[in-house]
Amino acid sequence: MLKWLMNKLQPIETRAGGSNYTAQVMATRESFISGRRGVAELTSTVQTCVSLWEGAFALGDVQGTDLLNRRILALAARSVALNGEAVFLIGSRGLVPAIDWDVTTRDGEPRAYRMTIPEANGGRMVTALAGEVLHLRIAADPVTPWVGTSPLRRSSLTGSLLQAVETGLTETFENAPLGSLIVPLPDSASDDMATMRAAFRGRRGSTLVIEGVAQATAAGMNPQIGQKPDQLSPDLSKSMTAETMQAARSGILMAYGVLPALANHAATGPVVREAQRHLAGWTLQPIAMLLAEEASAKLGGVVNIDLMRPVQAYDVGGRARAASALVKTIAEAKAGGLSSEELGAVMTLVNWGEGDNAA
Repeated sequence: MLKWLMNKLQPIETRAGGSNYTAQVMATRESFISGRRGVAELTSTVQTCVSLWEGAFALGDVQGTDLLNRRILALAARSVALNGEAVFLIGSRGLVPAIDWDVTTRDGEPRAYRMTIPEANGGRMVTALAGEVLHLRIAADPVTPWVGTSPLRRSSLTGSLLQAVETGLTETFENAPLGSLIVPLPDSASDDMATMRAAFRGRRGSTLVIEGVAQATAAGMNPQIGQKPDQLSPDLSKSMTAETMQAARSGILMAYGVLPALANHAATGPVVREAQRHLAGWTLQPIAMLLAEEASAKLGGVVNIDLMRPVQAYDVGGRARAASALVKTIAEAKAGGLSSEELGAVMTLVNWGEGDNAA
């Protein structure tokens, strides 16, 4: 009876569900940290893609604000390429990048930030409202729409494969006896053989071991038949190392919006232009529009960012031919007595005029 009474007097223990604030914060931090695993960021393929993103954004044509200078655009591009998001504090002296941040949300939209601002003597903590922070994020998950996802994390298996192959090749070229031989020699005194072995020891690419005829005979070999040096270099072609590395590189390039043909040693000018047009049109310009939309909402004016024209991601010859055809068409229309409205209607029919409902 006393035990029952004591159980009734104890407070009821409450446990949090799976969708409470703590679970959401843990999921957010997991997404934030897992984007910086350092698995493949150090490979040349990833750094090439990041450099292409950074260079294209640094060339961007910005209209409507002076805060998005080339340095800020380059920082935003590198941060987005590696982490999937970039956060800048809107200060009195311009935009200040943040290296770490926590966010509180309402209806999936950020309300306030607690961020770390980099300083030479260590970072400092700053708390700001959402209107004071420029937050660019790409490939946001519906579960955590306030967190961006980098292309490398979206293709983590391919990144891990590329990193594993390059690490394996690095260890092979560091430790494997590349170019080393086992050379059979006639019998001689044991001291002479030991001296010969010591003379070649540690000389990579040279003869590491000298095999006498007596040792070959003891091993069941005929010392008079087929005497030839034995190669110790590993045969990497049987492991399909080159094909695996090429496939992993192509996957990483495609994840970043770069056509694998751009990395082909036989690539020509048209292929390079098409790769630039694909990267700028389908990957970088949409990200630039996301940044422009965020800047327009936070900086109090309409901001436009154009990457296509500065990068010249188009067929110059094709544009020249199109311009020539348009001039010829307009001249013929004027000679035929068509008005500007009639010519505009004709252009609208082929999706070149205003109100063509093409987009």
